Amino acid sequence: MQKCPLLLASAAILLATAGRPAAGSAPSKIPDVDLIWAVKIPLRDGIHLNATIFKPAAQTSPVPAIFTLTPYVSDTYNDRAEFFARHGYVYAIVDVRGRGNSEGSFEPFANEARDGADVVEWLSHQPWCDGKVAMWGGSYAGFDQWATLSEHPPHLSTIVPAAAAHAGVDFPFFKNVFGSYVMQWLTLTSGKPANFHLFGESSFWIQKFRQMYLEHRPFRELDRIVGNTTTVFQKWLDHPQPDAYWDAMAPTPDDYRKIDIPILTITGDYDGDQPGALSYYAEHMRWGTPSAIKRHDLIIGPWDHAGTRTPKKDVGGLTFGDASVLDLNDLHRRWYDWTMKNGDKPSFLKKRVAYYVVGPGAEEWKYADDLDAISAPRRLDLGSKDGFPGDVFHSGTLSEHSSPGAPYDSWTYDPLDIRPAEIESRDVANFLTDQGDFLNLFGNGAVYHTEPFSEATEISGFVRLVLWISLDVPDTDLEAELAEILPDGRSVLLTSDVVRARYRDSLRRPAFARAGQINRYEFTGFAWFSRRVSKGSRLRLLIRCPNSISLEKNYNTAGTVAAESGRDARTAHVKLWHDKAHRSHLEIPVARNP
Repeated sequence: MQKCPLLLASAAILLATAGRPAAGSAPSKIPDVDLIWAVKIPLRDGIHLNATIFKPAAQTSPVPAIFTLTPYVSDTYNDRAEFFARHGYVYAIVDVRGRGNSEGSFEPFANEARDGADVVEWLSHQPWCDGKVAMWGGSYAGFDQWATLSEHPPHLSTIVPAAAAHAGVDFPFFKNVFGSYVMQWLTLTSGKPANFHLFGESSFWIQKFRQMYLEHRPFRELDRIVGNTTTVFQKWLDHPQPDAYWDAMAPTPDDYRKIDIPILTITGDYDGDQPGALSYYAEHMRWGTPSAIKRHDLIIGPWDHAGTRTPKKDVGGLTFGDASVLDLNDLHRRWYDWTMKNGDKPSFLKKRVAYYVVGPGAEEWKYADDLDAISAPRRLDLGSKDGFPGDVFHSGTLSEHSSPGAPYDSWTYDPLDIRPAEIESRDVANFLTDQGDFLNLFGNGAVYHTEPFSEATEISGFVRLVLWISLDVPDTDLEAELAEILPDGRSVLLTSDVVRARYRDSLRRPAFARAGQINRYEFTGFAWFSRRVSKGSRLRLLIRCPNSISLEKNYNTAGTVAAESGRDARTAHVKLWHDKAHRSHLEIPVARNP
């Protein structure tokens, strides 16, 4: 399957199995571990969650406890549990309600706040716990750390959320656009047992996503196409934008104000849940107290989703330096020692923000007091000579100095065009270096290039794009991708974003486009990244209407997108304006101290 450039269709909340501890993280003489099997933790509503508990062998005195609350069943995290037990902690792997050996029924994201808080307090009162409790985990287990903290259990000493999914922000939709991957994940977490083999059968999922796409079936029918109608899929589709249903799953401003524990947030440049992780971080920076903000550290590595727990040098066709492979198990241990055992703060955390710069001549960790201090925006205006920059060989321009030319560029998006499926019949492992998206536009999109960089330039931060667009349909989706084109012609995907036309002004209040009216579209959902762009490289910006088996298809009407089918399809004629009155432009974050 072709990887969605948004890194959301197949990676928004990717299963992050624990993996093995990083090399060198275990002591030379490995202590023994004791096990307590099938512990039943009572909740306030009478349900019991199942826990598998690992303890230091022959433990003689209480120690802090760490737990993971997971829908992926407890066997997934044994290696992590053993590692921390060997380093002097009790570790509990707890199945969420309705999964594994826990009682109740599983509704994703709905119950973890209260359940997690009850687990904290139960653990804190056990004879082998000294009353201090922490959490470990990423993805869903990053989400439920924030959810648990929103209940403010008194014995929760710290959280370390990695790649934390944020319901209603980056999963099950991103910018109100659903991904087909949602049904793959819901099937993974259906019923009591693990369903890892079915989850990993990419040929099956490609077949089903292609069936929906090629038959022009409504996205709402995907659960029937897959053959699993037992999930909350239909309920989620009834909430296609942020609302009270999703709001209930996240901390409130008042919750952020009450936070008074150390937090370590971890995410990656290529982490599909980076929008979730950084939204929690941003909200805490906005609403938290000054003292709490000073104890919230952030790490952004050159990692994909799973790499936020087990970093690897190779990601999506790129290879990073040795320094990128942090021993995150040991970093967690040192963090827990600092927050719960009066140890020293990890020396790696020199300032509150640590980020890794990739690229030729870079490959190093850098530090800042906050994200805003890292870079300043550089504006590049879009332009073209003939108004048809429809491919990489006939592109428009990105320039600091706008020049006269065509007032607008145009392209056509026909939702019934199924040619893109020809290149979406297999997984693309090298999704960061593959140029399939840029070379197969089928008349749907526009491409813009900068001049070659005169010197190596560090770009670190959030890209921002402002477009002035007119449509002849009430709605469509717009996607933007930014890549570095190296002097030898190779491509490196940097970041991407999407905007659904009806939500251009607000994700909560749809407003349909009027035919011919020029409207402002601001793309503010690009992933944060840090890369040293080479001398002689160019930036390439692609803008198009997405047409993929991996995404809920927009058939360009004013109806409910998930219910639309080929029978409703309207062809969109798109105009992207860049005249004097409508300066469409890209802002790139250039490092202040490269």
